[in-house]
Amino acid sequence: MEQRLGNIWRMTVNEKKFIESSLESELRIDGRRPFDYRRLTIKFGREDGSSEVQLGQTHVMSFVTSQLVQPYRDRPNEGTLSVFTEFSPMADPSFEVGRPSESAVELGRIIDRGLRESRAVDTESLCVVAGKWVWSIRIDLHILDNGGNLVDAANIAAVAALLTFRRPECTLGGDDGQEVILHPPEVREPLPLTIHHLPIAVTFAFIGDENMVIDPTHHEEAVMGGRMSVTLNANGEVCAVQKAGGQGVMQSVVMQCLRIASVKAGDITSKIKTAVESYNTDRALKMVKRHAPPSKAVDVNEPSQKAKQILEAQKLKSEECSVSQSDDMDIEQGRINKRSDKKQSFTGGPSSWDPYSEVVNTDELKATLASRGSVAVPMMLDNLGDNIRDETKSDEPLSDVNPVSSSTDSAGKEILEKACVIYLFEIEITRPAISKFCD
Repeated sequence: MEQRLGNIWRMTVNEKKFIESSLESELRIDGRRPFDYRRLTIKFGREDGSSEVQLGQTHVMSFVTSQLVQPYRDRPNEGTLSVFTEFSPMADPSFEVGRPSESAVELGRIIDRGLRESRAVDTESLCVVAGKWVWSIRIDLHILDNGGNLVDAANIAAVAALLTFRRPECTLGGDDGQEVILHPPEVREPLPLTIHHLPIAVTFAFIGDENMVIDPTHHEEAVMGGRMSVTLNANGEVCAVQKAGGQGVMQSVVMQCLRIASVKAGDITSKIKTAVESYNTDRALKMVKRHAPPSKAVDVNEPSQKAKQILEAQKLKSEECSVSQSDDMDIEQGRINKRSDKKQSFTGGPSSWDPYSEVVNTDELKATLASRGSVAVPMMLDNLGDNIRDETKSDEPLSDVNPVSSSTDSAGKEILEKACVIYLFEIEITRPAISKFCD
């Protein structure tokens, strides 16, 4: 109540009477019923173990960290859990920088008692080497805005941060097997904490003689005569009870508060679990390793955009190949037709295809050979052609072969002459090189 001393002096008598008179009609200044909670929002940070809770105008952030420390002598095989609070003047003008106030110490003790005394966190699972190394879990609560009921908002933030926190995995190594080796998250997946149940704090404010409200605002805290915080889990088990203020409370009122708190604890637990499940789903999706594009599975029925581009490129390439092949075939066919027009094929004689008809000029070859002293070559070729013609005439034709016409003889003779001229031309060209090599 110390943080509200400044507000008490600022509030007028009419404002106090208005709050009390509205509660007698079971109405509150923000429009809620006496046992209704304000809107609860739970968010998580990018790193594991960080949460942000907003309850109405109250804003609290929580961070969970861990480190290896030596255990206590009376509990050598158990880890430790501690809660620290920070009240900033940004949250409320009545908060001072420096030494924690009584309200900050009280808030830390309420959260610590609800978590540690109820054995919500399994501290034995935090032991690494009995009597030597254990994990120490630290919860830091930062009050960003004080809109009333800091206990409930801080408790929800601490529980949500513990559910999303993961400590590094460690193994034992070394020569004696007692050396602790910490593995980074890239090597081994961090391990979550073992939490048995979720203790939820529910705060009641007593205003006047018979008025009782749940989740008080900062205006209601300024006029309340007492406060009681009850910590329970979803099973209805009481974890801790904290009574503050000078106003006394009857036993029947305490039992009524426990029944109401049990219902509210179940509702808040379901909201926390829903938010944590959503966070874990998003975290699992981020941890999925994406494969490279070549190793991705391609849907045959519905190919992707890249697969469509590859198929189109292959199709264009095949079409270009087919077009080039068809063009080559057309050109070759044109050459064959052109040559067939010049030389008609015949049956039973030499081939009419002349590879040198368009390339070699026989007149130029004869002139070249004549200039080198080979003038008798054409006469020899003519005589050779006559001999071949005489031999073909002297032979008796077979019964199943048609006789060869005179035009065919002249064609064969011309081809044979060209072949002999080319042969002699090659001899004349290579003769100097051979003689030089022999010398």
